[in-house]
Amino acid sequence: MNEIIPRRRQAVRLTQQDLVRFEYLDGERGFPLVVRPGVADLNLSEWAGAHRGLVEGELLSHGAILFRGFRDVTAEHFSLFVGALTDELLDYRERAAPRSEVRPFIYTSTEYPADQRIPLHHEMSYSHNWPTKIWFFCGRPAQSGGRTPIADDRRVFGLLSPAIKKRFLEKGVLYVRNYGEGVDLPWQEVFQTDDRGAVERYCREAYMTCEWRSGDRLRTRAIRQVVATHPKLGVKVWFNHAHMFHASNLTPETREALLAQFAEDELPRNAFYGDGSPIEPEVAEEIRETYSRAAVAFDWQQGDILLLDNFLASHGREAFSGPREILVAMAELYALGAAQPGLHIL
Repeated sequence: MNEIIPRRRQAVRLTQQDLVRFEYLDGERGFPLVVRPGVADLNLSEWAGAHRGLVEGELLSHGAILFRGFRDVTAEHFSLFVGALTDELLDYRERAAPRSEVRPFIYTSTEYPADQRIPLHHEMSYSHNWPTKIWFFCGRPAQSGGRTPIADDRRVFGLLSPAIKKRFLEKGVLYVRNYGEGVDLPWQEVFQTDDRGAVERYCREAYMTCEWRSGDRLRTRAIRQVVATHPKLGVKVWFNHAHMFHASNLTPETREALLAQFAEDELPRNAFYGDGSPIEPEVAEEIRETYSRAAVAFDWQQGDILLLDNFLASHGREAFSGPREILVAMAELYALGAAQPGLHIL
């Protein structure tokens, strides 16, 4: 993990009103861009609403923006800030991890054991649709650890082994999920309904196969994209959850316990090549290591807001100790067209 420590804080430029300063944590790559107040008591949400086009342009250029140093930023202010920058906030659907909604469209970050890290990934890249933008708000940094490493996936795509890219692009990726085994999310929570018919309709529309099993269990299979093309910039990025869903991402103890009970395709979640053949554990590990090589990280400060273009920037989480409060918002749904079910995007 490469920690980015600024050699000096040097303003890049000012807005016309000199209300904010744009800086870089890393002067060479400019990732992420940092926005700080240029005047005392600046209302961040009001500024964002008045400069929405500016923020959008900088996000497309840098992929990630960290808003830091604004006074008295609370969860309520975070909600107003997000609303000032988008007209399309999203519910968390087709869930892969537990989260709690703390206010409309504002969720806790992934409720995952604090002693385990979460590899870098794009939000919902396992799905047929996903948010274009994602925000993180630090209400309380952890006592130690708990950083949210991010990576510019234009760089990740360049660092990945050509052999791995070729193999995945030829075969695609298949996600198999089994709900109701008592060790992962039940299907009612994943799809936010207890109506089987609604789940079946969702799966048809999202090009997933679903199979009801005994004991109120459900299995889904979906072939998804490996590479995505940014809808505005046209750049290609590595965009999938293969390394996240693959069994090798589990701790050795958990993996051994599950494989003692279930076959590979009966695990709560697993990833295969699109033809159903197994992804080699060393390939999944190489992908995770590539993300780590590209990652930058910084210690959270209370009141920080991190905005990511979900195509251009991936995110993860380091292990931590002590209470940690990070909130999340997602916006602007991107959906694959009907002509592209199960295919990678080129």
